[in-house]
Amino acid sequence: MGEKRATGQCLCGAVHFRISGEFESFFLCHCSRCRKDSGSAHSANLFSSFAKLTWVSGEEHVTTFRLPGSRHMKSFCAICGSALPVSQPKIGLLVVPAGSLDSPIEIRPDAHISCSSRANWDKDLNTIKRIDGLPG
Repeated sequence: MGEKRATGQCLCGAVHFRISGEFESFFLCHCSRCRKDSGSAHSANLFSSFAKLTWVSGEEHVTTFRLPGSRHMKSFCAICGSALPVSQPKIGLLVVPAGSLDSPIEIRPDAHISCSSRANWDKDLNTIKRIDGLPG
């Protein structure tokens, strides 16, 4: 049986990457840092301690920001701002934003985490109207 592979890219297509290996976990994080990173209610990140990241093209456009005094890091395309994978070899961790992948994700999220930091408007969202497309 072959090694699992996933591919992804940024929104503008300047950066393409490949992940070789499996993801061990998938978390939806509601902490204030992840909400700032995503501009949304939570981040959706896949984690692996052994998968390998290969920049197929556009590595020169990858910018990484590390929040001073923390382990919090974010990589993104310097052209379009799309979230991209972050490899943290010092702690042996690869973090991949789920939305950056073009390949199907074969695992479901394990948990919502940092729920005590959840945005005040992020409640009962399953009860609001759903629209297939843009509003009218």
